Parts: sequence; C-alpha cells; structure tokens
Amino acid sequence: MSKMLRRSFLKKSAVAGMFMGISAKSYNATFAAEAPSERVRVGMIGVGNQGGPRNNMNYFINNIEAMCDLDTHFLTEAAAYLDKKAGRSAVMTDDYRRLLDSKELDAVVVTVPDQWHALMTIEACQAGKDVYCEKPLTLVIGEGRPMIQAARKHKRVVQTGSMQRSGLEFELVTNLVQSGAIGKVKEVNVTLPGPNWIDHAKSSVPDSSPPSGFDFDRWLGPAPARPYNKNRVHYLFRFYWDYSGGQQTNFGAHHLDIAQWGLGMDDSGPISVEGTAVYNPNGWYETPDQTVMKYQYANGVTMNCRQTPGTQSNKQGTEFIGEKGSVFVWRGGLVASSPEILKSVEVPKPLVHTGSVVTLPDAEKRYANIAHVQNFIDCVKTRETPAADISIGHRSATVCHLGNIAVRSGKKINWDPQTETIVGDADGAKWLTKDYRAPYSLS
Repeated sequence: MSKMLRRSFLKKSAVAGMFMGISAKSYNATFAAEAPSERVRVGMIGVGNQGGPRNNMNYFINNIEAMCDLDTHFLTEAAAYLDKKAGRSAVMTDDYRRLLDSKELDAVVVTVPDQWHALMTIEACQAGKDVYCEKPLTLVIGEGRPMIQAARKHKRVVQTGSMQRSGLEFELVTNLVQSGAIGKVKEVNVTLPGPNWIDHAKSSVPDSSPPSGFDFDRWLGPAPARPYNKNRVHYLFRFYWDYSGGQQTNFGAHHLDIAQWGLGMDDSGPISVEGTAVYNPNGWYETPDQTVMKYQYANGVTMNCRQTPGTQSNKQGTEFIGEKGSVFVWRGGLVASSPEILKSVEVPKPLVHTGSVVTLPDAEKRYANIAHVQNFIDCVKTRETPAADISIGHRSATVCHLGNIAVRSGKKINWDPQTETIVGDADGAKWLTKDYRAPYSLS
C-alpha cells in the first residue's frame, strides 16, 4: 500500500478514535507494562472464525496484547473470551496498522481473507514484526515472491498456518516415505472435501447494506468493489474467486502441502497439471463443487487430486503409493498397506500403533495446532526457520493455485518450478497475478 494511503488510514483512525472500548490512558498503560523477558507479545489481526475464540485465540492466549477486526461483533466476543480465559484485557482496534506501528508488539497473527495476506504480511515485515499468516499464504502465485523477499530483507520469522506440518502423524508419514519404507514413490492421491457453503448460508440472498459495526469497504481491501452480501463474507469468503480459491486452497493447502513435503518438493513443484470441475448448479457460489486434477512431477510421480462432496473426514488426506506398498495419512492417523512398513520407523507417543494403523487419541486432536503455534513462538525467540516457513507456504499454495488455473482455464498448464512461470501460454500467464483495487498496491 502506498505511503499516502497509509497516512490517510492513520489520520482517519486518529480522528475516529479507532481504539474502541479503551481510553488513551488505558492504552498507554497496557502497552507500557514491561513484559517478561521471554514472553513474545502478539497482536491478533482478525479474531473471527479461524482467528477467534474457537481457534487461533486459544493457541496464542498467553501472548495476546492487542486484537484487531473490522467487525465489532467479533471484537466484543474476543474481548469477552480473553477476559474469561486469561483474566485480562487487550488493546482493541479496527486498524491493523496500529498494531504494526506499536513498538510493544513482537509479532502479529494474520487471520483474514486471502486477498489481504500479501499486503499485511509485507507491511508487518517492513514494520519489524514477525508473522504467523494463515493458509493459503497467497491469493495468487505472483504474491509469493514479494512476500518472501520482504521476510528475508527485514530478517523476519514468517510461519504459514499449515499446522499439519507440526502434526505427529504427518511427520511420521513423511519419514516413512522419505526413508524408502514404501519404495520409490510412483503416485500420490490427495482427497479434499466438497464445499460447505450451504452448511453456513443455506440459500442465496440479495445484496444489502452492510450491518452496523462492520467496515465492508476495508474488508474488501484490494479486492474489486461490489455491493455487500452476507453470503460472501466471513467464513463464506472461501468460495468466491475475488477472495480465495475454494476447498482447493482451503484443505488443499493442508493435504497438497503434505504431498509436497513427502515428495521432497518444498523448493520445487510439479511440471504440469490438468483437470475438470463441476460447479454449483444454482450459481450460489463461484468455486467448484467437485474437481479432478492430475499433476505430473519431473521425477515421474503422478499426483491425483480430487475434491469430492460427502467425503468423510478420515478419508480426506494424502496417500503415497510406492513400489513396496502404500501409506495414507489423515488428520488423526495413518494406515499402511502392511504392518511391515511401520516397522522401519519409531512411532512417537502419543500416537498409538496397532498393526498397520497409527492413530492420534481424541484427547490429542489439537496437538498439531498447539505444536505449530509453539514452533512459531520458539522461532521468534531463537530466530530459527519455522516448520512452515514462508517459502514452503508459497510453494504449497502454488500447487493449489495451479490446479485452480487448470480447471478455470480449461487448459493443461505446463509449469517451470525453477522460474515459476507458465510455459508457452501467454494467456495462461495472466492467471499468475491479480489487479488490486486502487489505491491498494503490492509494491
């Protein structure tokens, strides 16, 4: 965003009193309080849904010093939860730049619609803040490199919220595949769920005025201007191209990420992808109901990715098929084609190993989330590279985006993972970037 626009926002927030529900005296006292030397002080940008009390707030609860959201309902709910859970308050604002400008915060958690990820992450790095940015890291492939460059230039720790990278069952399957337990990998199958738009929206509704207390124009940010519709915002943003990429970039950012990890492709990717899609017959949302995609890697591995409505949670995941057998991993466990495959590695606790099956006890179902956030906090202190470094998040998001480009364009996409370009298709290359609404700019 331009310096002029930044000054405009800060001027607006100062005049309008954007720090809601807290006096200037309380604000200064909150941020002036000396923090323990080992405590990483965090500002939450976005506290609804994934960023709210049922998700990220829980995992950062002991580090939260400030919270930001454009919906006063979410801010009120988050403040009440912080008081109940931790017995304290935080600075509340609807202008994230206040958090970036504070010298009393070490890091920010970016949990907002995807169209904002690049701008907020880059600005946070420029402001000297470490960043935990939710997945998918980008809205389009072309945003990834500028984000990485900002992180490296300003020496920032940036963790992508692909928390399966910290899940024991996923680490185990990666060890199995890379150790050769299933032999040379020939094929990978990734299964994604269908969209859950209808679970939340029920049916279509007409456009309307935004509700009081929700700044819809700033919520849109760099996305195209359009009338407010309650079925396009908050969780439902995931199913509209202006803000996200459907389940391909939602669950795909998890399960395709594990495929990349297992194949040792964290600094590379496929060389081609083609596919087809089926869309909602009523046009209630834009992203696909079903997809079938075929990726090809230079080492000969074929990866099939399918989005299938009605797929049970324990059938959503990543399967590696090798010359000696196969292994399938989902959130909660993995199953090998034979018990012999699991004898080659040590199964860590609290995973439970029985024959060819490994499961994570229900009591540990949040293990990956907790471990992933702790990994970020630890890396902020040590300055080490986090489990899902921004470069990994970019490469995994790229795989997701390439699949969407293939089904939207109706073409086979040939990809050069070294130069990160679409080969021999000038029209296809246009999908790599997206115009930002003025006056927003990535530069």
